[in-house]
Amino acid sequence: MFKKILIANRGEIAVRVIRACRELGILSVAIYSDADRAALHVLKADEAYYVGPTPASESYLNIEHIIATARNCGAEAIHPGYGFLSENAEFARACARAGIKFIGPPAEAIEIMGLKTRARQQMEKAGVPFVPGTSRGVESIDEAREVAAQLGYPVMLKAAAGGGGKGMRLVESAAGMASALEAAQSEAQRAFGSNEVYLEKAITNPRHIEIQVLADEHGHCVHLGERECSIQRRHQKVLEESPSPAVSATMRQSMGEIAVKAAKAVGYTNAGTIEFLADASSNFYFLEMNTRLQVEHPVTELVCGVDLVHLQIGIAAGERLPFSQPDIQPRGHAIECRIYAEDENYFPSPGQITALSEPAGPGIRLDSGIYQEWTVPVAYDPLLAKLIRYGGNRPQAIGRLRRAIDECFIGGIKTNLQLFGRILSDPAFAAGDTDTGYLERLSKLGTPADESDQEAAAIAAALFASIEPRKNGPGTSPANASSGWKRAARTESLG
Repeated sequence: MFKKILIANRGEIAVRVIRACRELGILSVAIYSDADRAALHVLKADEAYYVGPTPASESYLNIEHIIATARNCGAEAIHPGYGFLSENAEFARACARAGIKFIGPPAEAIEIMGLKTRARQQMEKAGVPFVPGTSRGVESIDEAREVAAQLGYPVMLKAAAGGGGKGMRLVESAAGMASALEAAQSEAQRAFGSNEVYLEKAITNPRHIEIQVLADEHGHCVHLGERECSIQRRHQKVLEESPSPAVSATMRQSMGEIAVKAAKAVGYTNAGTIEFLADASSNFYFLEMNTRLQVEHPVTELVCGVDLVHLQIGIAAGERLPFSQPDIQPRGHAIECRIYAEDENYFPSPGQITALSEPAGPGIRLDSGIYQEWTVPVAYDPLLAKLIRYGGNRPQAIGRLRRAIDECFIGGIKTNLQLFGRILSDPAFAAGDTDTGYLERLSKLGTPADESDQEAAAIAAALFASIEPRKNGPGTSPANASSGWKRAARTESLG
């Protein structure tokens, strides 16, 4: 097993990996930019090192600096978390050249599955069903119109190297193809450095369902059931749950077997996720593979009783999977809410957290990267924390999560907590009647709670903050009080 691991990330996922390292008796190393000198992951790690200025391109994406830091501090492995360099094949190769273990899949698997057209070609060879469309980029407007006519409108244009909704356009008719193709190619070039765009049939009101897979370096691969990820805004997930209310035992087994086949087809190892689109008739199609740990991994951990980060580290260290497929027996139900620093229009809301009230009680899990009086930077993704609730069944999980949302308050900035209150109180959600268009429909049904409700919540949080004991002096909080000596030492050394 490794003695020291560097976490090439920030925020809640860096804190999550640091905790896993501590549980395994492994020293953790954090990296930080100018904007993150006082971030929670810096305070929690055993060691922390500066890697560059605030822009991610000069710090968290700076492969040379990160590798040099790992070598200088004696880290034997690097965990990339999600985002940033987690799906960067060149980073995985740089780790190998430096004699440092990359806690993730081989660079070749990242490359194959990272380019969507290449992934579709590989899945076609493996007999994995995927959404009808092209398996290479369209080269002209005439070709795009010809393929669309064969598939039937509506169709989707997608960036081959993309994700997160960038370089994606829905085309309803031939008349809109030219402008849509130009816009998709232009956005793809800006976002990913490639204007390759492919075309596929648009599935009406699909569900977005994904399967978690794990593969060790000894040829063993299993799946850990599905996650329902249909509640999205701008193609970004907001709320996830496991199991999916729309997946039967037969469908789960079929999807799981195909996910394992897909992973084996590219020689995959470590943790990964096969994403599918499912239609109203329970037909499902390969969408893409995320060659990393997912943001929503906690719901799988809770229903399967496993620790995916522990398993990732063990696999990278050469260990065999400690279980086989029949051993995986999901129980209960888990739901995750992604808490963002953003306003009702989904615009980022950076600033200082002036008050913080965290929920507690049975079945709660809070993966957080924040603390009271910390300033949320504008330079990075606005994800603050993930609130996860587990219950013996879906209604219990929903009830517990509604109560937890009521208890949670983050003052000084705007968050999307109110949105989750609306979702969890919606009869359609309670019935499991969701798809990728659900959030748009919900937004048209009514407005968020009125200002008096918000004012009452703010007053309650202010009272909470005023009576909270400050035993560790000004500027501290329960999140970092236990590491006061460490914070003071790092502040001094960073000056």
